[in-house]
Amino acid sequence: MMGRNLNIREIEEQLTVPGYVLHYAETVDSTNDWAKREAVQDLAEGQVYLADHQSAGKGRRGRAWNSPEGTSVSMSLLLRPQIPAERVSMITLVMGMAAAEGIRQASGLDVGIKWPNDVVIDGKKLCGILTETDGRVSYCVPGIGINVNVSEFPEELADKATSLYLQTGREISREKVTAAVLNAFMVFYRSFCERADLSALKERYEELLVNRNARVRIMDEKDPFTGTALGIDEMGDLLVLRDGTDTIEKVFAGEVSVRGIYGYVI
Repeated sequence: MMGRNLNIREIEEQLTVPGYVLHYAETVDSTNDWAKREAVQDLAEGQVYLADHQSAGKGRRGRAWNSPEGTSVSMSLLLRPQIPAERVSMITLVMGMAAAEGIRQASGLDVGIKWPNDVVIDGKKLCGILTETDGRVSYCVPGIGINVNVSEFPEELADKATSLYLQTGREISREKVTAAVLNAFMVFYRSFCERADLSALKERYEELLVNRNARVRIMDEKDPFTGTALGIDEMGDLLVLRDGTDTIEKVFAGEVSVRGIYGYVI
């Protein structure tokens, strides 16, 4: 399925919160790399970089992120959060929340979050998020790719990935999805920056968390264990009640992987 190019003016008309400046290119190497190149200039935060096609899209842990041209949302934001450097990684969770909220609003689908930031439905992933900074954390670039009107996936991904089109049986406006995610993000981001933690967002995050009260396996090389996910703390760590004990463990997103006992999510 090949869609038309993004209509930037249509996105701008649907933005309900101030603070964004949109930039568009039909094709780039990576929207994250584009944003990082722009970050060396004296640009205010709130720059949004959008493309219909990425020739070298990036996922987490060095993986490639590929999507058919004109079918997905590929965008990155340039942010300059005035918070301690060690707290910047939580912006990935903020973006995950915004993606879930925006997708729910734009599509009507009951999507949720697989901790820490995967947006999922029916046990399959709808989007990927990669957040990058420079060594001095003078900027932060969260990038997101959302499968909107993708009609099929390669065999190796078909049981793990899905799209709004496959879930609804109809094409969804990429402009509507983009604007809805951006509207949600700015509200969440400003709340996060006020406290430099997730305390004000924790309740809503947990409402969206599909891991909550579910069995999970913590894939820690030194100490793997199973337990029940209870929610998150104000720093975004997953709280897990270890099986057979009264011990609640804090699991940090950057250190281990979390898998459901009976599949990708649950």
